[in-house]
Amino acid sequence: MKKIFVIISSILLFTLCIQVFQAGSQTRPISFEDFIRIKRVSDPQISPKSDLIAFVVTEMDKEKNSSNSDIWIVPLSGGAPWRLTSNPKADYRPRWSPDGKRIAFISTRGGSPQIWMIDPKGGEAYQVTQLSTGASGVIWSPSGLHFAFTSSVYPDCPDDDCNKKRNEKIAKSAVKAKVFHQLLFRHWNSWQDEKRSHLFITPAGGGKAIDVTPGNYDTPPISLGSAHDYTFSPDGKYICFVRNTDPELNISLGTNNDLFISPIEGGTIRQITSNKANDNSPHYSPDGRYIAYRAMARPGFEADKYSLFLYDLNNQKTSNLTEKLDISVNDILWSPDNSTVYISFQEKGRISLGKISLKKKKFEKILHGHYISSPCISSDGKKLIFLKQGINHPTDIFSFDLRTEKVIPLTAINKKLLSKLEMNSAEEFWFDGAEQDKVHGFLVKPPSFDPSKKYPLVMLIHGGPQGAFSDNFHYRWNAQMFAAPGYVTALINFHGSTGYGQSFTDSITGDWGGKPYEDIMNGLDHLLSRYNFIDKNRLAAAGASYGGYMVNWIEGHTARFSCLISHAGVYDLRSMHGATEELWFPEWEFKGTPWSNKEMYEKWSPSFFVQNFKTPCLVIHGQRDFRVPVTQGFQFFTALQRMNVPSQMLYFPNEDHFVQKPQNAELWWKTVHDWLAKYLK
Repeated sequence: MKKIFVIISSILLFTLCIQVFQAGSQTRPISFEDFIRIKRVSDPQISPKSDLIAFVVTEMDKEKNSSNSDIWIVPLSGGAPWRLTSNPKADYRPRWSPDGKRIAFISTRGGSPQIWMIDPKGGEAYQVTQLSTGASGVIWSPSGLHFAFTSSVYPDCPDDDCNKKRNEKIAKSAVKAKVFHQLLFRHWNSWQDEKRSHLFITPAGGGKAIDVTPGNYDTPPISLGSAHDYTFSPDGKYICFVRNTDPELNISLGTNNDLFISPIEGGTIRQITSNKANDNSPHYSPDGRYIAYRAMARPGFEADKYSLFLYDLNNQKTSNLTEKLDISVNDILWSPDNSTVYISFQEKGRISLGKISLKKKKFEKILHGHYISSPCISSDGKKLIFLKQGINHPTDIFSFDLRTEKVIPLTAINKKLLSKLEMNSAEEFWFDGAEQDKVHGFLVKPPSFDPSKKYPLVMLIHGGPQGAFSDNFHYRWNAQMFAAPGYVTALINFHGSTGYGQSFTDSITGDWGGKPYEDIMNGLDHLLSRYNFIDKNRLAAAGASYGGYMVNWIEGHTARFSCLISHAGVYDLRSMHGATEELWFPEWEFKGTPWSNKEMYEKWSPSFFVQNFKTPCLVIHGQRDFRVPVTQGFQFFTALQRMNVPSQMLYFPNEDHFVQKPQNAELWWKTVHDWLAKYLK
C-alpha cells in the first residue's frame, strides 16, 4: 500500500512539475506594456585596446511620459554587461579617449547638454564644457588633447556671452513673432530662429572653445548629412567637416553638401569637393593620405545612389570605388593597416557588409542576410562589432570575426522579457509587380497561428517613398504590434523602394500613384491566392508619410479594403508644395512646381478623387510636423466627413512626423487597434 502511495505521489508530483513547466514556458502576444518596456540599444564603441564596448541603453518611462538613456559596458570577449552611468538625466554618445582611460559623453544632468567625462572603471563623472548653447556630438582628437563638438549659435555672435544674452533676451520678450527673410525658416520640427550649428574645438581638459566653422552655414548640414560629418586627421592637426554653402538651401541646391578642411585652431577653410550633389561622411585613412566619403551624382535628388569615393590628399584627386556596383553605401570603415575599406549597404530588406581592397580595387561581400548598423572595427583589424536586429527581435550587439566569419551575440539586453513573448519571424515572398518586375515583401503571422483558420490581413505601406521595409524591429510601425491582435501582417517593398538597385528606386519619381499602387494590388492578389488562411473579406491598409499618401490614394481608387489608416499622409500635392520645408523634394518628385507642371501635381493628388471616397478611414497627424504639415490631415479628414465616409481623426498637438512620447504612443496603438478591430474582427 505504501509502495502504491509512493508511486501515485510520484506521478502526481511529476504531473505538477510538467504543468508548472508548461505554465512557465507559455508565451503571449506582445502588448503595449511589453513594447514600451523594451530597452533600446544603440551607439556601440570599441575601446582602444579592443577589450570593452561602451554603448547606450534607452528606456521608456510611461508614467513620466519620457525616456532616459544611460551608458553601459560589455566585454568584447563576452560576459555580462554592466551599467556605467545611472543618472535620471540622459547620458549618451560615449567616446573612448585614445588611451582608453576615460570616456567622454554628452549628458543633460546639469540642465543643457554638455560634455562630461568618466572613468570606465566607474566613479563620479565630471563636467568639461559649460556653454550656454550646449554641446553635442563629441569626438576625441587622436592625440587625446582636444574635443570636437557642435553647438547651435548665432553666427554673428563672437563669443558665448553674446549667445547667452541673445537667448535670454528672446526668452524674456513677450513678443514671440518671427520675421522671415528667406525660405527654409523651419525644418522637420523646429524653427531656425537665425541660429546655425557650428563645429567647435576645445581642450579635453577644459578651456575656451574655438568655432572652426564660422559663417551663416550649418555643420553638420541641415539635411542629408550622415552620422559621421566631421573627423580629425590622424595627426590631430586638421578637421574635415561637411556643410552646405549654397545660398538657397530650400530648392534643388539644398542637397549640395560638400567636404571642407580646417586647422583645429581655426583659420583658413579649404573646400575639397565641388560636386553639385550630396557629399558626406568623411573618414581619414589611418595613414592620413586619403579621405573616404560618400557622394551622390544628381543634384536635387535626395535618394540618389551613394558611391564610395576616395580623395587623395597628396594630389587632390578623387576616385569612385563603387561606380560599377548597383549598391548605395551606408557606413564606411578603414582597416587599421590602410589596405581595405569596409562598407555596409542596404540589400533586399536587410543590411549587408562588404569590403574593397585598395590595391586590387576589388569588391567582396562578406556578410549578408542580417539587418546590421553602427559597425566598428577592433584595433587589430580582426573583428567587427555592430548592432543587429530582426523583425521579431530588438537590437543587440554582435561581433563578427573577419577570419572565421562567425557572428556571435555579445548582449541579450531584453532576454527575460522576450522569453515571455511570442513573435514570429518574417517570411519572405516575391511576386510579379508593375512592368513584370519582381517585387519583394515580408509576411508576419500572428501569435498562436493556426493554418486551418482564417485571419484578417493588414497591409503596411512604408514611407519615403524611397525607403523600404526591412527585417528590423521598428519602434513606430512595429509589425509584431500589428500582428499581435490576430492579424496577418504584410509589408511590400514596391517600386521606389531602396535596396533593389537604383533604377528600381528611381522608378517612383513622377509616378507616385502608378507602379507602387499596382505593386500593392498585385501583392494583395498574390497573398490571397497563395495563402488560404487570409480572409479576403477582412482586409486593411495602413501607412505613414508616403505610406499615408498611398492610403489616401487607395481611398479614391479601390474599395477592396475594409478599413484604412493614414498617418501624416500627403493629401493635396499643390498645398503640400506651399507648406513643406524641403522644396527640393516635391520639385524633384513631380518635376517642377504646381504652376510649372500643373498636370502632374493634379494627376497624382488624392484630393482630385474625393468623389470616389468610400472606405472607413482613420486619419492621424501631429501639429509639429513640418515635413507633411498638419493641414494635409485636416483636409483629408474634412473630405471624408463631407463624403459621409465613416472616419475619425487622431490629432497630436505635441508630436511631429513621428509619435514618440510614451503616453501618446499608447493612445496611438489603442486607437489603431480599436479601429482595426471595429472593421476586421
